Amino acid sequence: MTERSAQAVVKVAVEPLQAFTAFTDEIDSWWVRGPINFFDSGRAVAMRIEPGVGGRVLEVYEDDALALGEITVWEPGEQLSYRSLVDDTEVDVRFELAEGGTEVRVTQTLLPDGERALYFWPYVVHWLASWCNENDGRGEIARLSIALYYEDPTEAARWLMRVFRLGSWSGIHGEGEGPDWLELHHGNVAVILFRLEGKAPENGAVTHMPWAYVDDVDAHFEHAKAAGATIVSEIEQHGFRAYTAEDLGGHRWTFAQARPTMS
Repeated sequence: MTERSAQAVVKVAVEPLQAFTAFTDEIDSWWVRGPINFFDSGRAVAMRIEPGVGGRVLEVYEDDALALGEITVWEPGEQLSYRSLVDDTEVDVRFELAEGGTEVRVTQTLLPDGERALYFWPYVVHWLASWCNENDGRGEIARLSIALYYEDPTEAARWLMRVFRLGSWSGIHGEGEGPDWLELHHGNVAVILFRLEGKAPENGAVTHMPWAYVDDVDAHFEHAKAAGATIVSEIEQHGFRAYTAEDLGGHRWTFAQARPTMS
């Protein structure tokens, strides 16, 4: 059964109007440029929110844009709401004065007759807190990332942060909340934690995988296939366009389309 809503609250060390401005005008500065944080990562160059009722929440490409939602409430310093255009949800963001700053509360709710809910806002609003509190601009991630597979990504994230001192981009969820992915970082290298389907293999099979970003994933795929690489999965679109192949030692690599803004 699909949950009817999802919510997250973060505290930022600025006044409500400034928090509202950061959320809207500065979204492209705090939105993490990870491979799983766009609907079409290989084409995305920016995130944008058009001001006012009727404005759109946009994932921007070089030649067009994907409208993620249309704004229904625009009250600077108090409330922002929009109707999603990519699923059957409404997103409501409240900015409430609190001691030392502002509480930003985001609630994403499945419409009464809705069926499809992509509850991503409760995951990403944590990035806003980092931007407001630390002025921590994301920039671009490196061309090589690592994907790690664990039975419990949340538990693994806590361990990796505590023991290896990795940083968090997605925010770590509370007990009993089990997202399918989290995104940590070490410097500008993304460390993506996915949920391992089934039990961990006992035969030494690899459960970790490097991700590399290439300028032309189609050409890279054809070259690798012609050169004799074992193709595990052909090019597919999952928000990012990518394929997976094995090297001579049986290690699996995922090659994904780099965004135009990746240097």
